[in-house]
Parts: sequence; structure tokens; C-alpha cells
Amino acid sequence: GARRGAAMGARALWALLAALRAGWCLLPQSGYLHPDEFFQAPEVMAGDILNLQVFYPWEFLSSFPCRTVVFPLMTSGVTYWAIKSLQQLDICSSCINSYALLVSPRFLFTIFSFILDYSVYRLAPFWEADLWKALVLLAGSYVTLVFYTRTFTNTLEGLLFALLMVLVSSRKSNGSSVEPTSSPLIGVITTAGFFNRPTFLAFALMPLLYWAGLIVDSQRSIKTVINHFLKLILCACFTAIVFVTADTFYFTSVSVDNLYSINKGSLFDVIAQLHEKIVVTPFNFLSYNLNPHNLALHGSHPRVTHFTVNGIMLFGILHVLAIGAGFKMLKKYVHQLIHVKSCYRGLPGLLVHSEGNPTLLLFYFVPLAFLSLFSHQEPRFLIPLILPLVLFSASQDRAVKWKHFIIIFNLLGAFLFGCLHQGGLIPCLFHLEQLIHSPAPSNYPRHYTLLFAHTYMPPRFLLNIKKTDVHVQVLDMAGSGEETLCQTLQQQASNFTCSDCHIFVIIPGTVRATIAKCGVSFKNETAIFPHLSMEDPPQMSVLSSGNWRSQLGLYILHLDRDQ
Repeated sequence: GARRGAAMGARALWALLAALRAGWCLLPQSGYLHPDEFFQAPEVMAGDILNLQVFYPWEFLSSFPCRTVVFPLMTSGVTYWAIKSLQQLDICSSCINSYALLVSPRFLFTIFSFILDYSVYRLAPFWEADLWKALVLLAGSYVTLVFYTRTFTNTLEGLLFALLMVLVSSRKSNGSSVEPTSSPLIGVITTAGFFNRPTFLAFALMPLLYWAGLIVDSQRSIKTVINHFLKLILCACFTAIVFVTADTFYFTSVSVDNLYSINKGSLFDVIAQLHEKIVVTPFNFLSYNLNPHNLALHGSHPRVTHFTVNGIMLFGILHVLAIGAGFKMLKKYVHQLIHVKSCYRGLPGLLVHSEGNPTLLLFYFVPLAFLSLFSHQEPRFLIPLILPLVLFSASQDRAVKWKHFIIIFNLLGAFLFGCLHQGGLIPCLFHLEQLIHSPAPSNYPRHYTLLFAHTYMPPRFLLNIKKTDVHVQVLDMAGSGEETLCQTLQQQASNFTCSDCHIFVIIPGTVRATIAKCGVSFKNETAIFPHLSMEDPPQMSVLSSGNWRSQLGLYILHLDRDQ
């Protein structure tokens, strides 16, 4: 009875957390995690499909494209096409606004995030984990609430990894390993994952090895084994052709007319000319990232960052418990190697016969180890690992005694990354969009200059300005020093060429004092709260005094030009 009560409680808790995931996405969530959540899908698609003024990142420049366009088109692209169609059919006149532009792709990702929950539902019995504990650990993790509701390529990577784990962990109800019929799908998902992020191979390695082991184990004839592998490879090749074709058409705009015009030559000429134009984005990505000089441009970290910092930052005590269990198992394995040489026929025997799912630990630590080989180590690279980790943590009541710790940790994480971190920037863009689109009193259109300093890159698409509109100029000063900032401000203030010009400076409260030294005055200011900038952190002395709100705000300063 008590156990059933607990399961009922866990079900209710999971439903509540699932509702929170969807609801918080629609609110919307104001934290801004990393420029990649905008600049690798919605920003690019808003430019292509809705014809808005956007900033195209270097990865999407047609000279050297490093990111496939297939996934952005299938996610943000589809939602923007839908909004555009609604507007064209006059179903809603003002469908395209910054709220819809932000929330619609995110909401699609949020719906997709339930693939994780489905995977836990399918995998928990297979890996001997407590189903509802695993689901609550998953749905209550701030990684699911904050990262899996955002438009990251890492989010898609996590979902594809989850599907791959489901495909390789198939068993008949009587417990015997089933003949895996999923080889074509495994081929498709592995290739799609590789085109989405080439690092997917690090995640796919263990599932693929596990699957290969199952096949070799369960098949008596070598012919069937080869048959499975051929199916996988054929489907992988087919998927690759689809991606390469789509990317080639997108990045080189090879039209059908181009193909006819080169058709005048021999077949050889046609192939030669096409070969020059063919775009294979993951190879460009790898050739860029395997150059240590390029990686250093994005930040170099010690090789142990994932193990010692990022894992704990994302998963808290669960990461620590997994490391502890990993060491214990290694010790046991070494002990067995020394003392009981022929007991279990080496590693496979140990993996099958020891309790506590060492294989799940490998699903967690093998990708972690491979990602640790690269010097550029960001926390979000590890988000796909949440699935093996919650399955492992929900077996043998590992996480139960840390319950309160886990709750507090995830509340803090959700608040820090979902609300505080660069949290003023998106509300600020919403505010500016309304301002820019408000009707002008005179017949002359107003001109706006928006100067962003010491914030993350502002996603231009949220301002909802058409490419044909020349009345808005965005200057991203990034982390410019005092001198450059003041110089630019003074230039803008003394530029009297247009009559109805408005210059806005967007800056965090912590850098507000710097601007005061520039000798320009402001008509009015709007403060958006809360906004935490890790690059310009608030001083503790000011935080403890009464003036702490000023340190945790983002300011929109309207420059006074009548000086």
C-alpha cells in the first residue's frame, strides 16, 4: 500500500513538473543561456523565411558553412512558416511579434523534450530502474526545465541520443535479448545526429557497441550479422545523401537552371562542377574545430573541466554519486582481474554479471571522456547525458537520501539560468520592439539607433524589423572598454543629421557608472529587473548596501541629443 501511494505521489509530481515545463516555456522564460540558442536556428530562419533583419553567424556563411540547415528548417523554419501562413490567410493579423518569434520554436522543442520522458518510460524496466523515481528526477532537473526547452543543437543531440538508447535496449517480455530489427533506424539516427553535431559520435559509440554485441551474441550465422550491418550502413549513407543535398542547395543556391546550364558539357564536367559546389557541413565543422588555434578563439579550458566543474554544475550530486560508483566498480573489476582470472571471461562477463548496471555508467562516462579530449568545454555539451544518469540514479535507491539536496540544487539552477542569467535582455528586446512599432506622431518615420554594451549578443530577429526597413540600426559593442564606449556615444550624440532620431543605450547596471563618466546626458531610463551578468558581476559591497537592485538590472538609456 505504501509503495503504491508513493508511486501515485510520484506520478502526480511528474505531471506537475511536466505542466511547469510547458507553462514556463509559454510565460516565457527570460534567462538567456548562450548566443547559440538563437544564432544557430531561429535567427537564421527568421531572416530566410520571414525576411527579417538578422545577424547571420559565421557558421552559416556560404563560403564555409559549418552547420547543417536541415534541423533549423525542420524546427524553427516550420514554426515560422506556420506563423507566416496564418498571417497571409488573415487568420490573425499580428501573428508575427517578438513573443511569437521567441516562443513558437521553443514550444516545439518543449514538446519534443517529452521524447526524454518517453525514453525513460521505455528504458527504466530494461535497466532495472524505478520508473517513477527516474521520471521525477528527469522532469525535476533544471537541465530539462531550462536547457531542453531552448533551441540548442545540444537539445536535439540529447533527443537523438535518447532515441538511440531506446532502439538498442530492446528485449522480449520473457527476458531473452530480442533480435534487433532496428538497424535501419539506428543508421538514420546516427547519421542525422552526426550532421546536427559531429560530437554525436561520442554519444553514439556506446549504444552502437552495445547493439553490435547484442547482434553478435544472439545470431548464430555470420550471414545475419553482416545483413544487419549492411542495413545500417545503407540507411546511414542514404541519410547522409539527403543532408548533403539539402545543404548544397541551401548554401550554394544550386537551382535546376544551373544544372541544365552545366549539362552542355560531358557527364565528367557536370560531376566536376557539382563536386566543387557540394557542401558537407560536418567536415567543415571538424576541419575548423580540430585546429587548436580556432578552438582557443572560443575559450580554452582545462581537460578536466567537464568532470570536475560542468558535470556538477548541471547534475549536482547525481554526477558525484556516479563518479563514486564508477570508482567502486573499477576497483572491483581490477580485483577480479588479479584474483579470479578466468571467472567471468573478462570485461563482457563483468558487465553482464555484476549488479548496479556498470553498462549504464559506461553510457555516461564514455561520451564524457571523449568530450574531455577537446579543450573547449561548455556545460551544455553534457546535457544529453541526463538520460543514462537519471536511469542509473533511480536504480537501487541511490538518490533517495539526497532528496532535499537535489530539490534545493534544481530550484537554484532553475532560478539562476531560467530567470537571472542575462535575464533582462529578452524583455528589453520585447520592450524595444513595441517602441519601434508604435505609430509615429509625424509623417516622417523615426530613426532608432540601439547600442548594446556588455550584454550577450542581442538576437536581432526579436525586434521584428523587415529587411527593407532602414530606420533601425543595431550596434553591438559587446564588451568594449570605457574609451571606445564613450567615443561611440559622443559620436552618436553629436550626429545631428536627422530630425527624429532616437538613440538608446542598453547596458547592465554594473557598468552604469562607467557610462556616467562619458559626459553625455540621458532623457530617461527604463530598468529591467532581474539581470545578472557573469562577465560584469555585481560588487558584493553594493549588493549588501540598500542599492542592490541597481546592480541586478538592465538599463535602457534614452540619449539626450539636445546638449
